[in-house]
Amino acid sequence: MSQYTGRPEDPTRGRPADDTDEPDEFDDLDEDFEDEPRGFGATLLAGIKELVIVVVLAMALSFIVKTWLFQAFYIPSGSMENTLVRDDRVIVSKLTPGPFDLKRGDVVVFEDPGVPSPWLGGAGGVRSTVGGPFHDALVFVGLLPEDSENHLIKRVIGLPGDHVEADGDSGEIKVNGVEITEPYVKPGDAPSEGKKFDIVVPAGRVWVMGDHRSDSSDSRWHDDGTGATGSVPMDKIVGRALFVVWPIDHVTWLGVPERTFAEVPSPTTPSTRPTGKSTLNPAPGGKPSASTTKVAS
Repeated sequence: MSQYTGRPEDPTRGRPADDTDEPDEFDDLDEDFEDEPRGFGATLLAGIKELVIVVVLAMALSFIVKTWLFQAFYIPSGSMENTLVRDDRVIVSKLTPGPFDLKRGDVVVFEDPGVPSPWLGGAGGVRSTVGGPFHDALVFVGLLPEDSENHLIKRVIGLPGDHVEADGDSGEIKVNGVEITEPYVKPGDAPSEGKKFDIVVPAGRVWVMGDHRSDSSDSRWHDDGTGATGSVPMDKIVGRALFVVWPIDHVTWLGVPERTFAEVPSPTTPSTRPTGKSTLNPAPGGKPSASTTKVAS
């Protein structure tokens, strides 16, 4: 007579293993099918899909960077020599002005103010030889530098409220009563090239000049003596040019010599104060050329 242990007996004890514990021949077939390489067409299609995704993401990222952070520009003229020369490509930060303030000496790209007349005079820079919809699309997303007919590049000499003057004889420029030394001016050029002006930069505007003073259509040429028509509105500024990225042998940071504006004090007079007269006497040969920034393109 068997003794009750309190546990049910295992019904499988002593029986042969169930058939489900043995390998199924169909499992082997499934594994063979999974290991079989995909056809050339399927592999090519997968590769194309991955490439399209990468290109779309790259273009989206480039567009975001171009719109809010940085943009490349092409230099088509010599009005900023020797700092910038024809065919240079520069990177412009759109964070200045904005999160970062403009400073005297910054090199900036801006839209043609068009006051009292277009600064470019209808003669824009030379367009790239590569054109068509594909080129325009790459420029639009920021994969090629801007080739704008309506931009210029100059150096900021006066900020809002600054008193900027030149006597026209010595050619030296004063900012808030301090004569500045400008080592970036092209050798052989005088700081003001004989142009006499005495203005206070209006609020919300900057006074700009090209480094090639004898060949730059800048604030000197367009002012009416008030500082209003020769200065550039802040909202026309695209951004600050940071560095040259091409050609390789001209790669350089576009900084400002520390001592140029170091002694210039903050403006002490309101930018709305009446200003002196600006005497602009064109040099022989007529008006200097504008530096269109097809600045980038």
